[in-house]
Amino acid sequence: MNWQEYVVIDPEICRGRACIRCTRVMVSVILDNIAAGQGVEEILKSYPSLTQDAILAALAYGAELAR
Repeated sequence: MNWQEYVVIDPEICRGRACIRCTRVMVSVILDNIAAGQGVEEILKSYPSLTQDAILAALAYGAELAR
């Protein structure tokens, strides 16, 4: 998974917080939802602008930060 294709950090979007390209859905929101026990399908229903690959990219980004 090449998270760089999905995750952007731009000071003009979401105050520079990591978000999914072409959306205003922050990576932290996706990770918070997963940590709360929501599955991919639930997240996709809540945020229809996302794709499964975008959610996986958010996870990969979080994993990279943890390294």
